[in-house]
Amino acid sequence: MSPVRRIEGGHMTLLKIDDIHVSIASVEVLRGLSLQVGAGDMVGLVGRNGAGKTSLMRSVMGHLSAARGTISFDGADLSRVPRHGRAALGIGYMPEDRGLVPDLTVEENILVPVWVSKTLKAQDRLGLVYQVLPELKEMRDRRAMLLSGGQQKLVALARALAVGTRLLLLDEPFEGVAPALSQRLAEVIAGLRSTTLSVLIAQSDLNHSRALIQREVVIERGANLTP
Repeated sequence: MSPVRRIEGGHMTLLKIDDIHVSIASVEVLRGLSLQVGAGDMVGLVGRNGAGKTSLMRSVMGHLSAARGTISFDGADLSRVPRHGRAALGIGYMPEDRGLVPDLTVEENILVPVWVSKTLKAQDRLGLVYQVLPELKEMRDRRAMLLSGGQQKLVALARALAVGTRLLLLDEPFEGVAPALSQRLAEVIAGLRSTTLSVLIAQSDLNHSRALIQREVVIERGANLTP
């Protein structure tokens, strides 16, 4: 049984990153960053391009390894969880570059992480996704390569929702998206505030999400920006 961790406000800490240090090709991209995301929280990770936002999310997902510091999820050390096991914990990841498989259909892309899960049922998760993003049901048989950039962002968000039963990591969800689709993405993310999901949104600025988040963490050169 995982210990219950608490933060200000008295609710459980779901994701805790403590003094994390990560290097890529001998260049230190995260330098002692710390942050917490409580159960049901919506937190903004804000920093300019190259500040380390994507590196942090990739570290949580196991694509990068920490040289120092800890990342824990629901009290358990994530370094002990293999990369392919992170989604099984209920963590959904929407990468900045979308990461879709071009030749797969919209529905197949949404289901990729669900197929490898031993606990999630595809039809149940699809039902949830299409309830939140009904426009994707109409294009479910279309190949990802035929979608606009904004539509691909919606599919990437849907894929994260399909597997992210507890935590969503959204990396620059509004970057490079037309205003109408940015508004649609904001509406969908705002709707998650009434659920038990925790959400960490990485952005260069808060133009699209200032009204969405409850708290912001500023990152600069891989570390917390202190006042």
